[in-house]
Amino acid sequence: MVSLIVIAVISFVSWNHYHGQKAMIESIVEKSSVVLSESVASNIQSSMKNGHTTSLNQILHDTKIHDHIKALRIINMEGTIIHSANKNDIGNELSLEERDHISKTKQNHFYFTNSENNLDSYTRIVNTPDCHGCHDARKPFIAIIETEISLNDLTSYVSIEKKNAIFSSVVMILLIVGTIFAFLTLYVDRPVRSLIANMQQIELGDFEVSSSIPSSNEMNLLSLHFNSMASKLKDLMHTTVFNERELARAEEKLVHHHDTQLMNQKLEEQLKEIENLNVSLEERIEEVEKASFTIADLAAELEDKNSNLEHAIDRLSTIYKIGLAINSTMDIDRLFNLIVRSTTSTLNAQIGYIILYDDKLKTLNVTNLIGNGKLIAPQKALKIKDTSVSSWVINNRQPLLIADIDQAPQFDRFSELGYERKTLICAPLMVMDDIIGTISVVNKTDNSQFYSYELEMLTTIAAQAAIAIKNATLYDEQQQTYLNTIQALVTAIEASDSYTKGHSERVTRYSVEIGRRFNLSSDRLQILERAAILHDIGKIGIDLSLLHKEGKLSAHDVSELHLHPKIGMKILEPIEFLKDVRTCIGQHHERYDGLGYPDRIKHTDQLLESRIIGVADAFDAMTSDRPYRKALTLDVAIAELSENSGTQFDPAIVEIFSSILEEGEFFASRFDKLPVTSHAQSSFRA
Repeated sequence: MVSLIVIAVISFVSWNHYHGQKAMIESIVEKSSVVLSESVASNIQSSMKNGHTTSLNQILHDTKIHDHIKALRIINMEGTIIHSANKNDIGNELSLEERDHISKTKQNHFYFTNSENNLDSYTRIVNTPDCHGCHDARKPFIAIIETEISLNDLTSYVSIEKKNAIFSSVVMILLIVGTIFAFLTLYVDRPVRSLIANMQQIELGDFEVSSSIPSSNEMNLLSLHFNSMASKLKDLMHTTVFNERELARAEEKLVHHHDTQLMNQKLEEQLKEIENLNVSLEERIEEVEKASFTIADLAAELEDKNSNLEHAIDRLSTIYKIGLAINSTMDIDRLFNLIVRSTTSTLNAQIGYIILYDDKLKTLNVTNLIGNGKLIAPQKALKIKDTSVSSWVINNRQPLLIADIDQAPQFDRFSELGYERKTLICAPLMVMDDIIGTISVVNKTDNSQFYSYELEMLTTIAAQAAIAIKNATLYDEQQQTYLNTIQALVTAIEASDSYTKGHSERVTRYSVEIGRRFNLSSDRLQILERAAILHDIGKIGIDLSLLHKEGKLSAHDVSELHLHPKIGMKILEPIEFLKDVRTCIGQHHERYDGLGYPDRIKHTDQLLESRIIGVADAFDAMTSDRPYRKALTLDVAIAELSENSGTQFDPAIVEIFSSILEEGEFFASRFDKLPVTSHAQSSFRA
């Protein structure tokens, strides 16, 4: 610690001395630069008064004879060198850094050290009355004198001083620290170590030690007191050992007698404790038996609650899954079927069905009757009567649980739908305050009865189903409104032309029958049917005179006609649910080989439904009278389809359609009116 303090003090003093010298030298240099600048300014002003303006550069050159003066210049107020000891500098501008210093500094004399370790000193020349003959009297200064003095010598001297100061400080620190170390070692450390060694001997039981430390009066006094303490400890140890021996002998005589009395007392106390323990043990055994019975009861109750909780979780999970399922479709028939199947499966019912209530006709319309997993679907209308369960639910607007039909004689045991009721649940389908029908489940598959928690589940499902049915109905009505409006436009187009009247209906019949033979899903059949009905909607945008034109069509006329698929797609573009229908309409004049119109795409990029409509449309065009030709016979039309199979038409579709036509029954009424001649013109326009 003493060494650290010494090092810190000497370092601080040396550092302070070094910086004081450095500051003093820098101050001398700065003052010298001021004197130099003022001297030059005085000489310049004298020369200017005497009219010796040409001698300015010579004055600057004579002044800059010393090596430590790097530059001596006169600068105008804008930073341009107008006179210099070095003629090459005249006309140059100062650096941006120097001009910035000049503009920001308001003193007449200022200086700073630049990046080249030079001291730049600036002195402004005041515009006195003597100067007004050559300079504008309104300007306070006429120029600036710049002197640039090298600080390299100063830096070298300061560096040498810094090294000398560091060396001197290190030598002083080493001498002082060495002296302190030697003193502490001889006069403190060694005597203390000697005392510690003697104390360790006493700790081990050796009281014969003696210490003598003559290094100083203090250490000598300490050693004398230590020796005295060791002697007293020795005497105390001998006295203590003797007393302990005598005490041990006396205790040995009393121990036997005392131990005997204590042993007798302990035996009596232990006997009493054993008796008390026996009584407590009997009481604890009774408590444990009671606790065991209580735990058993609690375990049974907990098991029942866990079971009920698991059932509740299962029911909630089932309701959630059913809710997701019935809200995943807008098809009303599929929705009815999905709701009834999910409900009967969830509640393990033999029979399930939905009844829709017609408030105007006061009738009950049965939909999607499912029995033992099979769709019976009677589509039967029932009248409201007092003995009907659904009538009661509709009138009272609340669900009904009949656990045993024998306990409810006011209701019919046998339903008008042809089954016997044993146990059932019926819940209302309500949207806000409007009741739209009921959902019922009848008879358990295991011949047990329905319970109240199943009634709650069906009521919850009914609430979700009612909203889904209402939304699907509104969606279906909206779609049908769109379709009816567009189909009315198609009918209006066909009504204006006796040759094309009924064309869309016939193309639809042909297309749907082909789609059924291809086993298309109900969704794709619906798309096919709608596209077939609307396939010529684009002709709204074609001139009627062109549609009714007789004779050969010009190239321009053909180009105009070829636009109607594109126009049809544009008309249906705002109706989002007709997206695939739009595609079919846009492709129904494309060819199998990719040479059709309007986009010349191959069959691999065409929808199957659009290729079906293409075949049906072409066939109806061939077998219908047109302004430019008579209708073809059935045989000729089939031959035309076969001849263009693989180029204009899809071979698979032509094959299936030909087999349908050859059956004869489906199109018998259509072909009764066809001409019997087979030599009609084979060309056609679809």
